[in-house]
Amino acid sequence: MSYVFFLFQQTMYFTIPLMVVALGALYSERSGVINIALEGIMVMGAFVSVLFIHTFEGQLSGQAMLLAALAIAAASGAVFSLLHAYASIHMKANQVISGTALNMMAPAFAIYIARMIQGVQQIQFTNTFRIEKVPVLGDIPFLGPLFFQKAYITTYLGVAILILAATVMYKTRFGLRLRSCGEHPQAADSVGISVYKMRYAGTLISGALAGAGGLIFIVPTTVNFNATVAGYGFLALAVLIFGQWKPYRIALAALFFGFMKTVSAAYSGIPLLADLGINSYFYKMIPYIATLVVLIFSSKNSQAPKAEGIPYDKGAR
Repeated sequence: MSYVFFLFQQTMYFTIPLMVVALGALYSERSGVINIALEGIMVMGAFVSVLFIHTFEGQLSGQAMLLAALAIAAASGAVFSLLHAYASIHMKANQVISGTALNMMAPAFAIYIARMIQGVQQIQFTNTFRIEKVPVLGDIPFLGPLFFQKAYITTYLGVAILILAATVMYKTRFGLRLRSCGEHPQAADSVGISVYKMRYAGTLISGALAGAGGLIFIVPTTVNFNATVAGYGFLALAVLIFGQWKPYRIALAALFFGFMKTVSAAYSGIPLLADLGINSYFYKMIPYIATLVVLIFSSKNSQAPKAEGIPYDKGAR
């Protein structure tokens, strides 16, 4: 049974950031803007927030520090995504090229600033954020060890973000307007909806969630940030596509990819896999092989917003 708890907890460490970042991409793409820059935004959010933790860990610790760092990660991600929003919406630039430029810029910026501040590119921090056991709830048989022991508050925040995203997208006026701008912006404009404003809003929300997702990924997996998020931004795009741009399907897709990532990262702790004697590089390839296979079979039934990636010209009809 201990292996079940171990696998589930490890899967959550990888699933939650994937889900949060993919939900961020959902806001952007539902508004009509493709956000290829998720990887770079994650790096930027993680860099700024980890630097904050490194600088102030003597004054703050625990959940207060983590919540403050998450707010900073979200803010820095939103600010960084403004570059992509301006290029894509106002300048009508190719959104894939704009996002790719930010992906290239973010790690270079993080490495340069880190070396300038401390002489090395790696930023170390102390992990004081893991909750060993939630009072009362952690004592519930089976469910306690599964959900409320050796957990992070980011897991519960991720679930809250999922529920909020589903509610906002399908139960609010904002969500309806956002989706209309991604499906038929000319029709949305004809009834008084500002397509530019809605696309800016979608991209900023996307940036905030991707920035927070960068820190959510780093905290449970390492104490040494090295200007990388291991391709998670691109994997989140696969999760978005596999989830067919729908919040709860995205959550299930993130769970699948999170489990694949767990197998690749923690196979040595699973006796059945460790005893097979398979080269470790095979396990490391599993998430990416799974990504290719899933995209091959799911792309045929893609339900992407019809106007995503197409710059909107207010004067065109």
